[in-house]
Amino acid sequence: MNRNVALSILLLLILHFSLSSCNAFRPVSTAYHSYPSSTTARTKEPKEEDVLRQKVADYAQQFVGTKYKVAGKTPGGFDCSGFTGYVMSQFDIQLSASSKYQESDGKMIPVSEVQPGDLMFFRREKNGAVFHVSLVIANNENGITVVHSTSSRGVVIDNIQQSSYWREMYATACRVIRP
Repeated sequence: MNRNVALSILLLLILHFSLSSCNAFRPVSTAYHSYPSSTTARTKEPKEEDVLRQKVADYAQQFVGTKYKVAGKTPGGFDCSGFTGYVMSQFDIQLSASSKYQESDGKMIPVSEVQPGDLMFFRREKNGAVFHVSLVIANNENGITVVHSTSSRGVVIDNIQQSSYWREMYATACRVIRP
């Protein structure tokens, strides 16, 4: 066999095996991206509550791109509380119709302790009324990432600490997924 042909075959084999073990060729969902909820590796089976939290966060992300609709409560269009209410209802968790009332539907928790599936509430002024709600999908070293329905962009994912708009207005958080 010609030395050049043998070398070409060897290079093709090396390339084939190196690419077949590469993550670049694994299928990726284009519908939504699931954000990791934690930065620490788990050494034991996740609790049922943690599994549910991640299912809620993953489910909510599939609606990214859905248009905003005033008082919208279906995938045909959502307002912020309609979105959180709809997502939670799919897991048999009932929420009030408005963000102002959803704040008291769960157990209040420090914002620093939010986990996937928790709700975050926003105020324009420190003691003002709640005007917006979002659903947490991750809280890690990169900040708190939420999915929510905004009047200008529809359902989107935002990192609260990296948003000059949202980081000034987040106020409280509550836990509606309980053990």
